[in-house]
Amino acid sequence: MPNIKSAKKRVKTIEAKTLQNKMLKTALKTAIKKYEAAIEAGEKEVAAETYKAAVKKLDKAVAQGLLHKNAAARKKSQFTRKLNTVNA
Repeated sequence: MPNIKSAKKRVKTIEAKTLQNKMLKTALKTAIKKYEAAIEAGEKEVAAETYKAAVKKLDKAVAQGLLHKNAAARKKSQFTRKLNTVNA
């Protein structure tokens, strides 16, 4: 445990930010799982809706620094390809 006042404050802020990052990552993973479940079920309308939600979560994760922009672009590309195979 730190002794200096500013170091104590940093510990508190880091804990808060870690919790927030964990919540956002969990929400992102949940959105991705819902999308993949809709793809597996072959439901076009549900897959399209969950696709939009997953892409939005990915973009927010990039904006908040949780995910690299190229990783998000790669995931969005994969999601789009999967969605197009369901529609075909």
